[in-house]
Amino acid sequence: MNEISNSNQLIDEVLGIGSERDEQKGKYMTFKSGREYFGLKIQCVNEIIQIQSITKVPETKDYIKGLINLRGKVIPVVDVRLRFHQEPIEYNDRTCIIVINHNSMMVGLIVEKIAEVVEIKEEDILPPPVIRHSEQSHRKYVYGIGKVDGAVKLLLDPDKLLNDDDLSAVELSAPQNDED
Repeated sequence: MNEISNSNQLIDEVLGIGSERDEQKGKYMTFKSGREYFGLKIQCVNEIIQIQSITKVPETKDYIKGLINLRGKVIPVVDVRLRFHQEPIEYNDRTCIIVINHNSMMVGLIVEKIAEVVEIKEEDILPPPVIRHSEQSHRKYVYGIGKVDGAVKLLLDPDKLLNDDDLSAVELSAPQNDED
């Protein structure tokens, strides 16, 4: 859990109360899925929480694990590994949920491990290569490849990662949130 609190502290430092939006530009929360590292724009990330009890919703896609109650708000959670058609893994103490804001809806992304917050300059972001093999299906969710200290991070587009039709079905089945 210390890893999660450290990650949240990094987010707090980057987002800082009253900080300018320009300070957030170029910052990415990175995480591991399979053998690769991915990044999400820090502006999308609300917080990181430990894995918790998930209520399954019948007749949803396998990558939509269900719903969690986060301080009175019911939010859908998506297993990133399953979304990328990777083998499922057993959740452990490093597994966590990145809570993001997507189209005015909070969504949780279950990830294997949080890596770090990195800064990637615009000139260090390349367009993704065109790959037509089905085993590389997660590449269709990538809008760019960030070069960071000799390594690469696959930068995710939340609009492509999260299917609005699937999430809307889950949201409609959830009890309405009374608190805002």
